[in-house]
Amino acid sequence: MEIISDLGLGNKSRVTEFILQGFGFLNTSELQILSFMALLLIYLLTLTGNSLIIALVCIDSHLHTPMYFFLSNVSFMDIWIITCTIPRMLLDTLSERKSISIAACFTQCYFSFFIGAAEFILLAVMSYDRYLAICRPLHYETIMSGRVCLWLVLICWGSSFLLITIPGIFIMQLSFCGPNIMDKFYCDTGPLLELACSDTQTLTMIVYIFASFLLLSCFFITLISYMCIMSTILRMPSIARHQKAFSTCASHLIVVILSLGSCIFIYVIPHINIKNLNKILELLTTLVTPLLSPVIYTLRNEKVKQIIKDKISKTLRCPTWET
Repeated sequence: MEIISDLGLGNKSRVTEFILQGFGFLNTSELQILSFMALLLIYLLTLTGNSLIIALVCIDSHLHTPMYFFLSNVSFMDIWIITCTIPRMLLDTLSERKSISIAACFTQCYFSFFIGAAEFILLAVMSYDRYLAICRPLHYETIMSGRVCLWLVLICWGSSFLLITIPGIFIMQLSFCGPNIMDKFYCDTGPLLELACSDTQTLTMIVYIFASFLLLSCFFITLISYMCIMSTILRMPSIARHQKAFSTCASHLIVVILSLGSCIFIYVIPHINIKNLNKILELLTTLVTPLLSPVIYTLRNEKVKQIIKDKISKTLRCPTWET
């Protein structure tokens, strides 16, 4: 930290970096190496799994449907969400001084929330897509055309940009004069507001309102969609159709519960501030959910599994040589 005497701060120290204490339990070289290897494995598996989904959707015509188009976009977002956090975490596991500059902290915080918010909105769009497919099947293809799907994804990105950028501009103007310690694995808005020198009560309320609006609106859209879906499924006469409809929706619902539910607990219900539980949920949303999303979607989807088997079989098939 640097000593300054301007901006009305008097003889106070200006913070130029933050110390992330989320990895404080890594007090031995053995634990650091194990954590580094675990994080690296998670990162590589996440990149591989989500890239595989994107590739399959792009190259296989059987997957050129709205559901898989949205799913490929979710995989794209998961790749960038985990890229915002894990590379930095990999460095911190092997570093004695787990510091991050203010500029890097702001950048990590902004893009992780920007991409994360876009994904939450897209998950709500996917629940509406499933509602149309099951409850309005005769009108589904007309409503969910390729152009509409593209516009919905663009709206997800645009809405996220507005919701995150507006409070983000004010957060980036905050001044910090110590302390500079965050009990986090990565930069988050909560600690930034707590560590700021200026009065952040109004800004904290704005951030809370924006976060609550985003998370709860996505939650209620998903909830209402699945209530309608369940009502329609229960009226279906065929048990086979029940199972197919449940299988189609279960994967998406699991991902929504893991990601959206965890973030609601962390950001919308702040009075339930169980320190270690919040850390577990943060790791769940930033590391585990992007890793499990491809597994959940592929292992519960017979079409995707069959396409993967066909591609592997075709790739491994030995060519016949004429003599």
